[in-house]
Amino acid sequence: MQKKIMLLGSGELGKEVVIALQRLGQHVIAVDAYSGAPAMQVADEFEVISMLDGDALDAIVDKHQPDIVVPEVESIRTERFYDYEKQGIRVVPSAKAAHYTMNRRAIRDLAAVDLGLKTAPFKYATSLEELQAGVDAVGMPCVVKPLMSSSGKGQSVIRTQADVEKAWNHALEGSRGDLAEIIVEAFIDFDYEITLLTLTQDTGDTLFCAPIGHRQERGDYQESWQPAVMESDLLEQAQTMAAAVTAELGGSGIWGVEFFIQNPKNGQPGTVYFSELSPRPHDTGMVTLAGTQNFSEFELHARAVLGLPVPAIVQQRPGASAVVLAPESLAPHAGAAPVITGLADAAAEPDSDLRVFGKPTVRPYRRMAVAVTHGAPGDHVDDLVDRAKAVAAKIQVDVQR
Repeated sequence: MQKKIMLLGSGELGKEVVIALQRLGQHVIAVDAYSGAPAMQVADEFEVISMLDGDALDAIVDKHQPDIVVPEVESIRTERFYDYEKQGIRVVPSAKAAHYTMNRRAIRDLAAVDLGLKTAPFKYATSLEELQAGVDAVGMPCVVKPLMSSSGKGQSVIRTQADVEKAWNHALEGSRGDLAEIIVEAFIDFDYEITLLTLTQDTGDTLFCAPIGHRQERGDYQESWQPAVMESDLLEQAQTMAAAVTAELGGSGIWGVEFFIQNPKNGQPGTVYFSELSPRPHDTGMVTLAGTQNFSEFELHARAVLGLPVPAIVQQRPGASAVVLAPESLAPHAGAAPVITGLADAAAEPDSDLRVFGKPTVRPYRRMAVAVTHGAPGDHVDDLVDRAKAVAAKIQVDVQR
């Protein structure tokens, strides 16, 4: 049952998806805006286009005639997906899911307005004046995000009046595509945040991975761990919410559903807030490369793409991940080819593994590799996170001097 699969977006997550698909005998065309992207290095074919150019996107779909289109980034002319579905091309998870989740307005309105899920209070803004009105409405501190971005780009926190204009400009700089609109959210005093990887299937139940905890800097994840320890009733609430929103969007695949969690306090029950959703493997889910589950998130996605059943997701052991970033000091060398060292020292650490993504150029804080560690059932995830960070710290990113 070999299928021709077009992967739109060819970063490190896409690379692992390609590997998983090829292990199941599939033919993959990797697409991205630059040559030498990680997934292109392992795909059967590749194309370099701006995926925000609808005509260019249509042209490569016509050229390759894929059976399945798998979006792996947000920055795509997703409105074209509806026509692809009419042509008989399968879009993963669905054209509706890809189109809605490209834009934070669409997914937030679906969750908060249509489904009534609990979210942080929010407002939208298309100008600095509207942002100011939104800040006045939700209060300070508050969080500002572009409606279309990824990996924390364009996000900032407004704590004082002096931050408003800076946040507006930063959001526009970090926005993907041609959409000059942002969302401003009330700052929730949450205790922790989780990613709940949710698997929807052609035939079979919706399944959930054990919750993944993570820590962020500059809006991007730094470490993740699985399982995140949380109360069973709060986990059930998160699962119910994730099932509702994925069912509404439709289709099969792995979804990264993010939640803010407030623990019970002073006799009051805990609270689960829906935050965001990605209809694809999630960066925090790279912890599953540590063998925490019977299938990694990438293997789960590949099976869902092909309509292969997954009877159960089994948590096998705890694990953690820590990213390796290009340092800020490389700013003068942005665009240069990376030199990665320290692999032997990192590989010498027991119960650990690493992935070097193969990105062709550096820029400050670009994610270049990840270290993963695992433990035995009952091991504390904090210790595993410390070990993952120690392994990651042995890997250095530089350029040829």
